[in-house]
Amino acid sequence: MSAPTPTSQDRSSVDGIETRILDAALVQFETFGVKKTTIGDIARQAAVDRGTIYRRIGSRDDLVRAVSAREVGALLAELEDIPARHAGPEAIVADMFVTVITRWRTHGMIKRVLALEPGRLLPQVTTEGGPFFTMAVGVATTLLAEALRRRGLPEISDLTTRVEIASRVVHSLILQPVSALDLETEEQLAEFARTYIAPLIVG
Repeated sequence: MSAPTPTSQDRSSVDGIETRILDAALVQFETFGVKKTTIGDIARQAAVDRGTIYRRIGSRDDLVRAVSAREVGALLAELEDIPARHAGPEAIVADMFVTVITRWRTHGMIKRVLALEPGRLLPQVTTEGGPFFTMAVGVATTLLAEALRRRGLPEISDLTTRVEIASRVVHSLILQPVSALDLETEEQLAEFARTYIAPLIVG
C-alpha cells in the first residue's frame, strides 16, 4: 500500500515546526552565541523535543547553516523591492549596496558570532560560502537587468561580471569593516556607492 499523499495542512504543519525551530535557534544564537547554545536550549525555545530538531534540521552546525540560509533569503527578497522605489539604475545600485551592508552589519546573530566565535561563521561566508555568494550575484544581476529593460535603457553585456566585482567589494566591507574610508553611516555608504559602485556597474 502506498503512503498517503501529504495534504496542504500537513505541509503547513511541517513548515510551521521548522520555522519555530529556526526562529528559536536564531534567538539563542543572537543571545548566547553558537558555542553556548545546545540543541536542548533550542528545543525548549521552540517547544519541540530534541529528536524533532535532529530529524528536521540536523546538528547544531546544520542549524547555523539553515538559519544563515534563511537570513540570506530574507535579504535577497528585500532587494527585490528596491528597483520599484527609484527612477534610475544608479539609485537602485546605491540602495542595494547600503541595504546589504547595513543588514549584515546590524544583524544580531552575525555580530554575536563574529565577535565571539569568528572561526565558526567565517567558513560559511568564505570558503564554504560559494553557493550563497553565487545566488546573491545572480539575484542582483537579474534585478538590475530587469530594471534597465523596464526603463528602456541599453542592455549591459557583462552585467554579471560587473555585479560580481561589486559584490566582492561588499563582501570585503562586511568581513573587514576597518578602513581608511569613512563608511560608518548609511549616508556615507550611499555616497560611496553613487561615486564608485554605480559607475562600475551601470556607468
